[in-house]
Amino acid sequence: MKREYGEKKSPFRTQIMTPKEAAKYLGLHLITIYRLIKKGKLPGFKVGGQWRFKKDILDAWIVRKIKKNSRTGD
Repeated sequence: MKREYGEKKSPFRTQIMTPKEAAKYLGLHLITIYRLIKKGKLPGFKVGGQWRFKKDILDAWIVRKIKKNSRTGD
């Protein structure tokens, strides 16, 4: 099935993000994404040697960070 110009991506495709897409979604620089991955602080997984991120897991990660920061007063 050919994709028409201007057609939106399927909802399923937007659930899995590349590091570049995750950086844009989180408002971070791409290098910061890779630093967080290296430190084990950002939840992601590899597919064929390339990092991918599930949107709902990133959303949960954000919520945990917000709760942690509000408890510590940071």
